Amino acid sequence: RQIALTFDDGPDPEVTPRVLDILDRYGAAASFFCIGERVRAYPRIAAEIARRGHSVENHSLTHPIPFGFYGPTALRREIEGTQRAISEAIGRLPAYFRAPFGIRSPMLEPVIARLGLQLASWTRRGIDTVDGKADNVAGRLWQGLAAGDILLLHDRIGARTADGTPVALAVLPMLLARIKDAGLASVSLTIGCDERAAHPRVA
Repeated sequence: RQIALTFDDGPDPEVTPRVLDILDRYGAAASFFCIGERVRAYPRIAAEIARRGHSVENHSLTHPIPFGFYGPTALRREIEGTQRAISEAIGRLPAYFRAPFGIRSPMLEPVIARLGLQLASWTRRGIDTVDGKADNVAGRLWQGLAAGDILLLHDRIGARTADGTPVALAVLPMLLARIKDAGLASVSLTIGCDERAAHPRVA
């Protein structure tokens, strides 16, 4: 009876703290796939994500557009750099990696395997980066929602509602209420985190 709620592209000083407050109100956990350069810019926010019981995961160092065409050396630089940034900010290594834009090349798997990471994609996305209508975004996420789903929202670069609110913030309360009404629980992707923190693989 669990689903995984995930947020990409943060941390963000405007949106991420408000996402954390909403999650607290509903007793929900989530995973935040963070960009390494933003973790370096806002390490206290990354640490706060972890302190509140959510997982902080790897979403590349710079979120480059041509990521899917990178060779092993560039892939390793992007992924390993983020491992270091997150470890320095929160004191533990991520367990999961999500590719920018979800685009993966055949050369990615050996790189993340060597770093002890598992790949995480999604089963449902709200398209909240371009659609500012909260009902539309929420509908994409909960139509047919079932245990085992992985939901994707963004706690940074996102569309805004007509009143200027980041759409993810408008969607999240109604989404969490719907999840609860369906008898589901939102959890973070934490499998193996403790073991990886004890046995870091970053060179």
